[in-house]
Amino acid sequence: MPGACLLAILPILATTASAAAQADPAPHSFAEAFFISHAVDVNGVRSVEWLGSIVIWLLMATSVASIGLIGQLAAANRRASIAPEVVMHRAAEYVDAGRYKETMAMLSEPDAESDFSTILLGGLERAPAGFQSMEGGLEQNATEVIARRTRHVEILNVIGQVSPMVGLFGTVYGMILAFQSIVASGGNADPVLLAGGIGTALVTTFWGLVVAIPALAGYAALRGRLDASLTEAISEAETILEKFRPGDAASDARLRSASESPKP
Repeated sequence: MPGACLLAILPILATTASAAAQADPAPHSFAEAFFISHAVDVNGVRSVEWLGSIVIWLLMATSVASIGLIGQLAAANRRASIAPEVVMHRAAEYVDAGRYKETMAMLSEPDAESDFSTILLGGLERAPAGFQSMEGGLEQNATEVIARRTRHVEILNVIGQVSPMVGLFGTVYGMILAFQSIVASGGNADPVLLAGGIGTALVTTFWGLVVAIPALAGYAALRGRLDASLTEAISEAETILEKFRPGDAASDARLRSASESPKP
C-alpha cells in the first residue's frame, strides 16, 4: 500500500518541485521546507535536492497509507466479526438443549460467520472421533484465526519500526550534505549553505516520527482490542466444548449424541 501511494504521488511532487525551482530560485516559505529538500551551492544557486526530497515524499506517502490502514483494520477487526455476543449465546443454548445439528448449521450460516464460529466448528466437527480430537480441532482453528488476524495488524508495527530508520537515513544524508558544504568552502561555510543539509536532516527526522507515532499507537490500540476479542471468542468456545468432556452422565450423553448427529 505505501508503495502504491508513493508511485501515485511521486510524479505530481516531482513536477511541482521542478516548476518551483525553475520559476524562482529564492526560498518561498518555511512550510515548503517540509515537503521539498533544497540545496544551495557556493554561488548561492538554490536547487531541489532529489534524494532528500524522495525520502520526504516516501515518508509522506507512508504516513497517508498507515492512517488508511489503521482505519481499514479497525473496521475489519470489530468485536462483532470476532466474538458476536448473539451467536455465542445462541450456540450455548443449542448445545445445552442437545440441538447439535442445529448448532453446526447455525454456525455455518453467513449471518453467523465469525472467528468464534470458525473456532467452535473446528471442535464440533470432530465429535465422532472423541473429545480429545474435538479439543485438537478447536485449538487448530484458534491458532489459524489468531495467526491470520495478527498478521494483518503486524503491518502497522513494521511501518512504525521502519519509518524512523528511513528518517534516520535522511538525517545522516543531510548531515553529509552539511559537512560537504563546509569542505567545499574551505572550512568557512556560509550559514545559508549549511541550512540545506541541516534542513534535510531535520525534516526527514520529522516525517519519520510523523509516520511512526500514529502507526505504533494504532498498532497498540488495535492489538489490545484484537487480543481481548480473540480471547473472549476462544474462551467461550472452550466453555461450550467443556460440556462434552467425559466424566458424568450428562457430558457422556452430549458427546454420544453429537457423535451420532450427521453433519449439516
